[in-house]
Amino acid sequence: MIFEFTTAPGFDFISLFAKQINVSVRDNLLEIPKTMGEGYVRRVAFGPDFKLTIHRYNLKEDLIVKRNPAGKPNNVRTIFFYNNTEERELKYYSEENIPFAQRNDAFVLLSTNDLKTEIRFPAGSDIHYMVVGITSERLHSILSIEKPNNTIEKIVAEDASFLFFENFDAELQLILKNIVAVDMHNSLNNFYVQIKVLELMYLLFSKLSIRENTIVKNINSNDAEKLLLIRNEILNDLGTPPILNELAGIASMSETKLKQLFKQTFGDTIYNYYQRARMEEAAFLLKQAKHSVSEVGYELGFSNLSHFSKLFEKHYGITPKKFSNTR
Repeated sequence: MIFEFTTAPGFDFISLFAKQINVSVRDNLLEIPKTMGEGYVRRVAFGPDFKLTIHRYNLKEDLIVKRNPAGKPNNVRTIFFYNNTEERELKYYSEENIPFAQRNDAFVLLSTNDLKTEIRFPAGSDIHYMVVGITSERLHSILSIEKPNNTIEKIVAEDASFLFFENFDAELQLILKNIVAVDMHNSLNNFYVQIKVLELMYLLFSKLSIRENTIVKNINSNDAEKLLLIRNEILNDLGTPPILNELAGIASMSETKLKQLFKQTFGDTIYNYYQRARMEEAAFLLKQAKHSVSEVGYELGFSNLSHFSKLFEKHYGITPKKFSNTR
């Protein structure tokens, strides 16, 4: 199933989605019909300029959600909070599928609405995420930062175009679970959910506020597509260190532009991003897949297991052997 929409002031995802699948929305809740699967989409409004949509369902067929860029520039900022263990896919214009997440990955995506996106959810997957739509004016008022860094300034500025990723840590995941678990029949629960969403946003902007204070450039959909393609190249082979000139060729960018936009979008250099993903994959293989330390080290391209152990300990504060034994 394909659901395609264009974001604009007054846009309401749940009403358009309900119309497409021919169901009613009652008390801001859309229940997935049994013929399609199970679950729901919930709408929570904290005002005309600050809204939340909660998605939690498992469908019998693939769902492709296409967001077209707004016809006119608008000041809406979209924040996707993903907390999924299933693989997701995100595309920017290109027809090539780009993995949206690693195993057990969860993260936050913050963007303007002028970027065309496509999110694909495979059938039989537990879909679990939230989307916040908020105007730059309301966001600026909520943040109330006297001396914001360049990243925050870009996010609340007019005529901005950006895409930022942040990791979704355990604290964020716990808050998200608390929000999803709320029974909205209690009259005060809207208030509770708003507090928890603000808490999520506080943690997100705490991360963004400590990013390196360099010039933040506008980004277009073509650049976003290429950056996600590069991310895919890095994550597809964690046993081989990324080679900058090769990645620049794939992205059709200069090395300077690629380095700048990658760090701006993902918050770290290409090599550091690769090393962090490498260590996260090592932790997954040790803990979940139950591979031995030597198997993991060699699989991730380490010819010297002592170097692997030192790097892992630097990242997690514990040796891979001890980490593996804490099962």
